[in-house]
Amino acid sequence: MPSTITRPRSRPRRLPKPCGFIELATDAHRLEEYRRISAFNRYCGVDVQELSPAECAAKFPLLNEDGVEAGFYVPTDGRVNPVDACAALGRAAKLAGATVREGAPVARLLTEQTTFASKRRCAGVALADGTTVKAEHVVNCAGMWARQLGEAAGVALPNQAAEHYYLITDAMPDVDPGWPVVEDPSSHVYVRPEGGGLMLGLFEPEGAAWNPGRIPDAASFTEIAPDWDRMAPYLETAMARVPRSMEVGAKNFFCGPESFTPDNGPMLGETPELPGYYVAAGLNSIGILTGPGVGRTLASIVAGEPDADVTGVSPARFQGYQATRRYREDRVVESIGKTYMCHFPNDTYKSARGAKRGPIAGRVAEKFPGTFHRDVSGFEAPMYYDPVEPVWSFGEENYHPVWKREHDAVRGDAGLVDMSFMSKFLVQGRDAGRFLNGLCTADVVAGGDNKIVYTQWLDERGMLQADLTVTRLAQDKYMVVATDTQHRHVEAWMKKRLDEATTWATVTDVTGGYAFFNLQGPRSRELLQSLTSADLGGDAFGFGDVREIDVGYCRFNAARITYCGELGYELYVPTEFAVHVYDELMGHSSPPAHVGLKALSSLRLEKGYRDYGHDMDNTDTIYDVGLSFTCDFDKPGGFLGKEAVVAEKARNKERGGRSKRLASVSVSADGCFLHHGDVVERNGKPVGELRAATRGWTVADGGGIGLVMVEAEADEIINMKWIREGEWTVRCGNNVYAVDKVTFKPLYDPRNERIKA
Repeated sequence: MPSTITRPRSRPRRLPKPCGFIELATDAHRLEEYRRISAFNRYCGVDVQELSPAECAAKFPLLNEDGVEAGFYVPTDGRVNPVDACAALGRAAKLAGATVREGAPVARLLTEQTTFASKRRCAGVALADGTTVKAEHVVNCAGMWARQLGEAAGVALPNQAAEHYYLITDAMPDVDPGWPVVEDPSSHVYVRPEGGGLMLGLFEPEGAAWNPGRIPDAASFTEIAPDWDRMAPYLETAMARVPRSMEVGAKNFFCGPESFTPDNGPMLGETPELPGYYVAAGLNSIGILTGPGVGRTLASIVAGEPDADVTGVSPARFQGYQATRRYREDRVVESIGKTYMCHFPNDTYKSARGAKRGPIAGRVAEKFPGTFHRDVSGFEAPMYYDPVEPVWSFGEENYHPVWKREHDAVRGDAGLVDMSFMSKFLVQGRDAGRFLNGLCTADVVAGGDNKIVYTQWLDERGMLQADLTVTRLAQDKYMVVATDTQHRHVEAWMKKRLDEATTWATVTDVTGGYAFFNLQGPRSRELLQSLTSADLGGDAFGFGDVREIDVGYCRFNAARITYCGELGYELYVPTEFAVHVYDELMGHSSPPAHVGLKALSSLRLEKGYRDYGHDMDNTDTIYDVGLSFTCDFDKPGGFLGKEAVVAEKARNKERGGRSKRLASVSVSADGCFLHHGDVVERNGKPVGELRAATRGWTVADGGGIGLVMVEAEADEIINMKWIREGEWTVRCGNNVYAVDKVTFKPLYDPRNERIKA
């Protein structure tokens, strides 16, 4: 397909109508949120201007200023007629060689056999009129029908249609069609000139699912009878923001279906269940806004060269149970409401919860009733062990003392983190080691049995695809452990690359078969040694070793490794023994402290440990993120992406260094609370945004710490000299704070003395 399209000279190009956009902040929380978002958008090149209430009213004279703290104005935003936009895109596709067929719905997908008897891949589509279209790649762009089209092929695509409302007023002579679009999330409304009057669109706090059983095939351009009883209070609140709308009649109170995903993010990419089958759906009511970018990004994914971070939009992030009717029906009520809610950094979904619990959940509930949990890929995971209900904020939150107590327990004593939600796979068979070694940057075979190895997976371009550990349990048996969010991606990555002709190996998901207890802290060895007959001494059980140990009546594998930066052990306990082993640990005369996910996050970020999908993604190379030490360039057979890594290494050597690197930062200034997306500056110039941030209880006096991917000018080299010569600040909304430290080494224990104690 050509990269440019020649347009006929006889037809002038029709551009979107520039009108601008204003988002209103009506309380302190939203003001802080929008200021931080605006700072990030400016870093991305979007001109966002903060306006006073009076300036907002000057641009939209019918606006009621009551309660408005500020407005955030993007003058370059515009409007486009969706019918014209669709026609233009269709014409452009035809000029590029595409065939557009209308009135020919897809009846089913075509599949073909792969080398595995049990594996198939997508091979095209069959149309309702009997026509078949063969294709190497098929893209599901079916909108609210995407789920059931995927379901027919055994693919989980959990988007759900919901009622979406807007009101069109009668003509209003005092409305200027050139006014900007105004959005007031606190009133659940967006307002724009339309048809000589105004349109008031609603995103109510509690939505209503539409046809959760099945979307009718003939539901295009469907109009739903409005639920006046449910919507009247929301409509009154919305109209109060533009009081003149209550003085005129209404042409239409329209209700139509819009589909939403469980996390309000789009589904974009190849499905893990069926190679060759892609999806671009679940755009959550912003299809016009995101459509062109979705198309461009999907094209790069299909070509095998995604040039944007797609980890958070991949359909692999969802799991099969999320496509069940009850889950979709319950979650969409909250999903539509989240659209206009204040988006606090630590907030979590409350609906469709409780389906997945770890094996010790009941025991923990007995010991810590009311413990606050968050949704971790469907699992109920303690955020902290205390019944205090969090009051969300962008600053100090009420549970922070509990968080600090748990963090300090790991640094000074011993703590237990239940990480049973982590993804676990057994790879077994004669060729299991060779197969995994071809994927892993590190050598997971040479160390022999009972070794755990930290490694990455790359694609052919040398870009990161996964961050995980691999344990060689025997010559033909390996355990792969990855983060919960990468569960289906990691599984699909392996299964897609198994070749029956050359590989005798199987991949089995054993996530539910093992509890994963993370025992960490300077007293962890002493505590565990008192419960086992195994020798845990440094000589007998060194860092990276895996041993079968006994605790109580159970024998299980323990790995000496850490994600907290302390002496510690990962305990992989068969699920049926999980409660027993937990009781043995807690029955100790001085048991470990219970530690939740907030402390785990601050512990790992103090140590600079990475988290794929947060601090690094598919747009980064292994040199960008400082993990090239995992690469074994000499191992037999190499590894996927090795050629690209070797070429990058040579380029870096020729240039004398890099212009992009992941670094740790700390800020101890009073009142500074860092969050993901805050912009880091060097000498007043933006050089990167925080990919992850938290509080540094140990290293920054409780101030802010984070990981930032800094990028210099093309002719600059990022090294410690470049770091030292710069004046570093971080912009948190409208506030700018001095950065105390920028380093490529960990902020905590840079020499790893505590890990190897």
